[in-house]
Amino acid sequence: MPDQTGAAADDAPPPFRFFPDPDLPGWHRWEMADPTRYNTFLAPLSVRVEREGCACVRMVPQRVHSNLRDHVHGGALLGFADVAVFAAARILGIADEGFASTVDLSAQFIDGADAAHPVEAEVELLRETGRLFFVRGLIVQNGRPCVSFTATARK
Repeated sequence: MPDQTGAAADDAPPPFRFFPDPDLPGWHRWEMADPTRYNTFLAPLSVRVEREGCACVRMVPQRVHSNLRDHVHGGALLGFADVAVFAAARILGIADEGFASTVDLSAQFIDGADAAHPVEAEVELLRETGRLFFVRGLIVQNGRPCVSFTATARK
């Protein structure tokens, strides 16, 4: 458990598991250790480095993520964008696992995403300071843009 400062106790297990994805060679699985947390609603999430300063985060939608049109619900896409910022930060070495937080997230919906197929967030680091990092991203499905977003996060 974190103490009152938000730091994890020395003997506490890490809040996230990060390991090679057994289903996707070249990718890593990024998941919460505690299955009762929000991030597990979007699981499984996989992440890989695309190039320096850019990562790709993959989500496989489930029926619970869909709306009545059988598209991924906009709220699920926003949640995915937010969580993808931190999965990308982890694999890019920007932030450690744990207690980072979103300062700002802005999104533009471009097109619907079919709930029967994976979506991927391409996340690019724009700038990093001592306490903050700034990214922009694009959620795509089969190469088609669905959501554009920018975010600022505190490490």
